[in-house]
Amino acid sequence: MNLREQVDLDNLPRHIAVIMDGNGRWAKKRGGLRIFGHQSAITAVRETVEAAAEMGVEYLTLYAFSTENWSRPATEVSALMQLLVSTIRKETATLNKNNIRLQTIGNTESLPKACQKELLEAIEITKGNTRMTLVLALSYSGRWDIAQAMQRIAVEVGHGTIAPADISEATIAQHLSTAGIPDPELLIRTSGEQRISNFLLWQLAYTELYITELLWPDFRKEHLYEAICAFQRRERRFGKTSEQLTK
Repeated sequence: MNLREQVDLDNLPRHIAVIMDGNGRWAKKRGGLRIFGHQSAITAVRETVEAAAEMGVEYLTLYAFSTENWSRPATEVSALMQLLVSTIRKETATLNKNNIRLQTIGNTESLPKACQKELLEAIEITKGNTRMTLVLALSYSGRWDIAQAMQRIAVEVGHGTIAPADISEATIAQHLSTAGIPDPELLIRTSGEQRISNFLLWQLAYTELYITELLWPDFRKEHLYEAICAFQRRERRFGKTSEQLTK
């Protein structure tokens, strides 16, 4: 039985998030520039999106560019932005053909105008698609997300539409950039790093973590199947005991 056949399609995580790490190291191992790793990672993105949609995953969030990534060398950032524009332009038709909706989270207003234009067009073209939602986290950080939620709540408190005593976890969730999207049940991180790197800090409270030594450009469908199988073997207790779950 291959890995695909081992996946229990009745017990899929509704939402999978991915920290796509290791592009630079992958390129360095091959004597190339870091952008070579980013270019080579497009195949990994395509295969992951296809596999998730084929199985019936509802939401897939990819950590494409963090707020902290702006501090990288200007040449790398510029090349990344150009790659983002060209990739979205090439892949939008495929997303639409496969009934996949594109969304973004993050401070996308900080992206170059050309990136914003391509994103808005792709979001508009795919907005009616229902098979799966692909969320790109761009110029995103978990702390930024929580801070902007607090700012929006503070404005509503100032207007008298929310009372401070009525602010709940649900209130905060409704003001995050992921409002309306279920929290990830599975987080995959490639390259073996043991951290979540300021990604979806609020939303990952009870997410199962799956860390692989594999570098992102080498990630393929079978690796997604492997991660989901590992997720399905775990007992998710949410603070309860095993005995409580079996009653």
